Amino acid sequence: MTKRLLAMVAAVVVPVGLLVVGAGAGEAAQPGVAQPGPVLTDKGLVAGKAVGKSLVYDGIPYAAPPVGALRWKAPQAARAWSGVRASALGNVCPQQPNPEAPKGSDAEDCLYLNVTTPAKPSVKPRAVVVWIPGGGFFSGAGSSYEASKFAARGDVVVVTVNYRLGIFGFFGYPGLPGSGTFGLQDQQAALRWVQRNARAFGGDPRNVTVAGESAGGMSVCAQLTSPTATGLFSKAIMQSGSCAFNWADNSQYPGQQADSPFVPVSRVEANGKEWAAGKKTELGCKPGQSTLQCLRSAKAGALVDDMLQFTQIGYGGTAVAPYSPAKAMKAGLFHRVPIISGNNHDEADGWMPAFGEIKDYPKLVADMVGPKKAAKVLQHYPLSRYASPTAAWSAVTTDRIWSCTQVATDQHAAGRVPVYAYEFADKHSPIAGPGQGAAHATELPYLFRLGGYDVPLSATQQKLSNQMIDYWTTFARTGNPNGPDRPHWSPTGQRSISGLSLAPTDQSGIHPVNLSTEHQCDFWAGLGS
Repeated sequence: MTKRLLAMVAAVVVPVGLLVVGAGAGEAAQPGVAQPGPVLTDKGLVAGKAVGKSLVYDGIPYAAPPVGALRWKAPQAARAWSGVRASALGNVCPQQPNPEAPKGSDAEDCLYLNVTTPAKPSVKPRAVVVWIPGGGFFSGAGSSYEASKFAARGDVVVVTVNYRLGIFGFFGYPGLPGSGTFGLQDQQAALRWVQRNARAFGGDPRNVTVAGESAGGMSVCAQLTSPTATGLFSKAIMQSGSCAFNWADNSQYPGQQADSPFVPVSRVEANGKEWAAGKKTELGCKPGQSTLQCLRSAKAGALVDDMLQFTQIGYGGTAVAPYSPAKAMKAGLFHRVPIISGNNHDEADGWMPAFGEIKDYPKLVADMVGPKKAAKVLQHYPLSRYASPTAAWSAVTTDRIWSCTQVATDQHAAGRVPVYAYEFADKHSPIAGPGQGAAHATELPYLFRLGGYDVPLSATQQKLSNQMIDYWTTFARTGNPNGPDRPHWSPTGQRSISGLSLAPTDQSGIHPVNLSTEHQCDFWAGLGS
């Protein structure tokens, strides 16, 4: 990537005003809810606090700090501690400044998770939802997703996770074991922590759902195809991210080449070798010192500027990711668990500012698919159908990049496991940018208190939020999202992907939708772009 493109990616990867500054702020104890006593984990006692109708245990280490000689190594066991560990959010993993980490971070001691449980006692162990945050594989933190309402209303235990990002999580180098997969390995270490410790928090380690959005959804799909994730979860939720996710030339950002979040490990290693060759002089590597020794001795802050050079998962080099996730899903090489999978109706709206004022819609289409195919796309998406060139371009890229890649993964899974497909369609999410519809990430405040804050929802939006939490958590408990006070949700067939459109009652309400048809997926499959 060019420096200009890297800056552009960083500016719009959280494209909808996902304001979670000061994660953990806004928490308030619920009157009448007693502060909890400490919980004994496998490494020591942890303190909690009452938040709303839930109990929260923040900042629990699930692996050793990946610093020094442990940089770019598989996650190691956390050390035990004496006394009671206070409930306080752990460090955000290294990343450049962004809405979730306004000052950025260079703290590699960041492998922490947060546990939220309903305050109300339960006789039976509860289902566990493990949330993997998004952020393009170079930003984000589990602590941004405060889950007190989700846990209490849904009667589930929620675990939100930090994992290594960017150059710290997905760096590769010839001969480096685990190249391109350290972030995935962290996620599995967190899932193994859940297996060991769920019961201490009232959770059932035999009933774990792994869930995530955007890069988190792609991570979930990667875990679905990872042999080393066997037995770590029994259900999966992929929001706006799948194994088949990819993009065409110039379609997410001007000048960007066609690519995917999943690439052969040899490519990750070649990228690392080229980058390191230019970095050694800057770092002042000593004569006789190996490249990896030099890079491991560098301060984290010296590497953060290069975060976006390494945002792709390398497959083919380890048991963690032995195959292309897309090809593995197509071949049926994935864990047989029920799945919720979906997108937002206007995913690409958040990326439109990267293109500025769009005056030449046909040129954008030609730059994406080439002049020979452009005529077909323009005939299928005529400018006359849309309010503006921007709206037309957003529809094209939403369908091509987001919706139809999710549909492809759903088709591969649906012949073997129940797949509940959906589309979030609220055109007026409180975190949508001006003029945006149901853009990427705009569903998140319907599930979580982002940064610990209650985002203002209208009465109909609040009802939708409750229904979505009920769908998600009933699925986590039973593998079937259905229940009272919400429309029935049937699993999709395999050929044509159908599910539910999720919108407030003062818009279109919750109703069935054929996602393959709505997003022109047969057209895109036939175009071969």
